[in-house]
Amino acid sequence: MTRLAQWLDPYVTLLGRVLLAALFLLASLSNAPDLAGFGEKLAGEGTSAMLAGPVFYLQLFGGLAMVLGLWTRPVALALAAFCIGSALISYADLDAPTDMVMLLKNIALTGGFLYVFAHGAGAISLDARFQG
Repeated sequence: MTRLAQWLDPYVTLLGRVLLAALFLLASLSNAPDLAGFGEKLAGEGTSAMLAGPVFYLQLFGGLAMVLGLWTRPVALALAAFCIGSALISYADLDAPTDMVMLLKNIALTGGFLYVFAHGAGAISLDARFQG
């Protein structure tokens, strides 16, 4: 690894975690004012409306944990499972014009979270602070 890459690594790792988490934080904040409506949306997509609460909290706390680098590996694994699961449930109808794009987005997010799971939170994280 070059000196520049070594110097940038902690910052790029932090930026990567923040960018992965942004989608989930924004989604949770947009669903917060109307969880019942979010549940109806899920029901309309063929998922149980009872998942609205757990999905909201996974998005909110998973996103926050990812930004902070707290419990990063288990959170990354949970978000990877969520991404692939929601992709297979919500975007199975590939006849809709945007479903293929959304399916691929979720697959890419899954890959990003698996990378975080494999490599950890990096130096700028609460995980690193608590470990050393």
